[in-house]
Amino acid sequence: MPRLGDTVTSAVLYGRSALRIARRRRRLGSEERVVFVVGSPRSGTTFTGRALGLLPGFVDLDEVQPWKAAIPELLGVPDEVAAARLRRVLERVRTLGLARGLRGVEQTPETSFVLHAALRAYPEALAVHVIRDGRDVATSLLERGWLSAERAGADDAGLPFGAHARFWVEPGREAEFASVSDATRVAWAWRRYVTAAGSVPDRTIEVRYEQLVSDPAAAAAPVAARLGVEPALVTAAFAEAHDTSAGRWRRDLTPEQLVDVEREAGEALVALGYELGD
Repeated sequence: MPRLGDTVTSAVLYGRSALRIARRRRRLGSEERVVFVVGSPRSGTTFTGRALGLLPGFVDLDEVQPWKAAIPELLGVPDEVAAARLRRVLERVRTLGLARGLRGVEQTPETSFVLHAALRAYPEALAVHVIRDGRDVATSLLERGWLSAERAGADDAGLPFGAHARFWVEPGREAEFASVSDATRVAWAWRRYVTAAGSVPDRTIEVRYEQLVSDPAAAAAPVAARLGVEPALVTAAFAEAHDTSAGRWRRDLTPEQLVDVEREAGEALVALGYELGD
């Protein structure tokens, strides 16, 4: 059985080695070409972030929890201030994870609402906006219950579930958001996320979830071109998606829920090329 002194000595040695590596990576410089995967929750952002993070030279940072927790406080803050705060958070995580020399792929959906600041923090970064039919997103969000009036608890960043207004609800509409049906509420969320995520088009690559699962090569081509990656590698990563849920809203939403969803998000659906009642 190892003695306490040996255990402490071992921990110190491991810590010193990790510190040396972290310092070496700092001297070599940080990879600035970060990728931010944005879009509504339940749109395929997690899969896309993981797929890109497995490419050679990339690393999946997942949803960086201190980054996610900081976002509600940054709305309305000048971009330069928000950018500095976001960069401090992400660089601390990348340093602790010994990943500053790799192209980090951050996949927090809420980054959609501070995308200008995130891209200002990393001038060489790009965003990948995953777009999925809002009715399928609504179906999935209803199933999860995160915005349900009956849901208690909080997510892994400490942000509470339930029907209360989130930071992304338009000012003055907080009481309305809390009082509408669950179906209206989830459609409201999708609308707000996709609108925010599309706010910096010149630095954003769009990925249609429906195309990603049905034709990975076509979905991969523009992503590979903008990221400077071999298309076959992105195609192979995207081909791991085997989701058959596209269009599930037709069987899973009640007529009443569909009316609520299309009333709340119909304009955004049409603008993105989805036909109502198809």
